[in-house]
Amino acid sequence: MSAWQDAIATCHRAGEGFAVVTLLQTKGSTPRNEGTKMVITARDSMDTIGGGGLEHLVMTRARELLGQGVPAQSVEHFPLAGKVNQCCGGSVSVLIESFPAPTLRVVIFGAGHVGKAVVKILADCDVRIDWIDTRREQFPSDLPANTRSHVLREPEVFLEDFPSGAVALILTHDHGLDYRLLQKLLDETETSHIGLIGSATKSARFRDRLKRDGIPEADHGRWRCPAGLSEVRGKMPMEVAVSIVGELLSLAQSNQEKKPGVSWKAVQAALGKS
Repeated sequence: MSAWQDAIATCHRAGEGFAVVTLLQTKGSTPRNEGTKMVITARDSMDTIGGGGLEHLVMTRARELLGQGVPAQSVEHFPLAGKVNQCCGGSVSVLIESFPAPTLRVVIFGAGHVGKAVVKILADCDVRIDWIDTRREQFPSDLPANTRSHVLREPEVFLEDFPSGAVALILTHDHGLDYRLLQKLLDETETSHIGLIGSATKSARFRDRLKRDGIPEADHGRWRCPAGLSEVRGKMPMEVAVSIVGELLSLAQSNQEKKPGVSWKAVQAALGKS
């Protein structure tokens, strides 16, 4: 792969927002040809569209779009001798596409059948996943680009660096571990949602234990067991996963402002200036 393709893959794995810049059209003397791309993040850039003043202006505009926090596109026209103050004398039209960091980050404890099904669905969603289990062999060899696996003898250790703003799913095969994770998540993090796999009986028992262990009543609203949407029934792993993911996605910010894409008129206008 080229440098810009590698950069996109790296950003996906890290859950980092990025912008892709493409030279749509070039006229006259220009430092790079049509189709040249580069990738820009909030603090870095990979590959190049030619450097100099043009690249500086494009990077500034790309970071403005990233700062909006929603996917956005823009077509910009740059006369190199005038607007950019480069001696090439040509002009370029540039497409800037911004892909902000995922708005939803999920920490999944457990790589059993349901955990695998949940990750399979979330692989195609705008989500960043941390996936924890004690058993290395439970993880597939080809993890989705938005997923990072962690093999930990004591999964509770992950809570020491629990990501800010993340939600949690407890899907392990060990009820004792489930309780320890739930208690620590409530006691040591501020996560707004914890989905716990299990039955209504398990939920009642855990709720009584948490009260005895001093977890405030106000914190009990932060966890759900059984996890998932009650409207989605079924006990097969994929059926349970669909229910859980449906509930997760409903928690994502649904009222984010939607930015329109680049209109064909805007593309024509930019290219017409060349």
